[in-house]
Amino acid sequence: MSQTISVRCKLIVPQEMRAEIDRTLQGFADACNQILDTAKREKCWNTTKLHHLVYKTVRAATGLKANHVCQAIRRVIGNAKAVKQVHKFRPTSLSLDVRTFRYRESDQTVGVTLMCGRVQFKLKIGGYQIALLRGQKPTSATLLKTRQGDYYINIAVDIDTPPTGKTPKVIGVDLGRRDIATASNGRSWSGKPIQSVRDRYSRVRAKVQSKRTRSSRRLLRRLAGRERRYQVWLNHNISKTLVSDAKAIGAALALEDLTGIRESLNHKPRTKAERRRTNSWAFYQLRAFITYKAAIAGVPVVFVPPAYTSQTCHRCLHSHPEQGKSYRNGKLFKCGHCGWEGDADHNASVVISLLGATVNTPEIPKLSCPLAARDLDKAHALAKLSVG
Repeated sequence: MSQTISVRCKLIVPQEMRAEIDRTLQGFADACNQILDTAKREKCWNTTKLHHLVYKTVRAATGLKANHVCQAIRRVIGNAKAVKQVHKFRPTSLSLDVRTFRYRESDQTVGVTLMCGRVQFKLKIGGYQIALLRGQKPTSATLLKTRQGDYYINIAVDIDTPPTGKTPKVIGVDLGRRDIATASNGRSWSGKPIQSVRDRYSRVRAKVQSKRTRSSRRLLRRLAGRERRYQVWLNHNISKTLVSDAKAIGAALALEDLTGIRESLNHKPRTKAERRRTNSWAFYQLRAFITYKAAIAGVPVVFVPPAYTSQTCHRCLHSHPEQGKSYRNGKLFKCGHCGWEGDADHNASVVISLLGATVNTPEIPKLSCPLAARDLDKAHALAKLSVG
């Protein structure tokens, strides 16, 4: 099996070639917008049928190469399937295939077909990218232009992944806002410093938005980029640590399936600040990082239902008998059945690990109350003594 990942590499672009790249990006965006208009008007979302409708007219109008037009058609169809409504394409990216792109490992260069023809660009990359690209023959990539005016190319490479077998060892991971992630092996990432950074960005944005000037809009874009990069950096660190811990002991990772959790939380009555704090953190991004890193490392990942994981005691597997009440109070969990007391997020992560072990190796029963089993053993022993 293999895992497809994107290797981000910076291009060294001479000043005289910047205009050619921008012209190609603008032509590709214009082509996508023309194709989108035709697809909406004709209500045609089939790649082959749309190709026959737009190919000649779009190529004549934009002056793009043949394969660029084909990639523009695929881009429009792909975006229409991915999102509910596509409004307009901007000149920020260009899809490339094996006919319009080539990576050369010997001198770390890439050949990209522009409207003026094939051009070679040197790559400005480090050891991490070189190791991922070593021995690869990629056939697709995406040329990008950032808001700062830099050019990057995302090269798609296939990495062989070791098979993931069944293992009774499972590390449960509880995701939350108070603590971003809490693992059953004892690791935890507190949300307090993260929350202070996000609140600071929110205050600055509110102050800048009130000015409504051109410079304030530029500052808002820079702030958005900083907060996004901070989230990506932290999620990469968390996912890397979790996968490394699981690989070191030959364990699987168990996560809660939080699909749709944001929509369900937004229906509950909350303050504006609470709504912003819940919606501003990229939990799905963290899940995606864990999934692809685990696949490369050969670590199994299982998803369990989130219901009652934070309300169940990991020691006796009991929850509060009265509906609407819980043994959890903030960060403290105190079980009213067995008396266990400790960190609520750690308790939830252990419950998730037990559920994950049941999903990963269902032939081995694991979810049973140890206290009930102990009492049952005592009853059997007393029965034997009374018979004797």
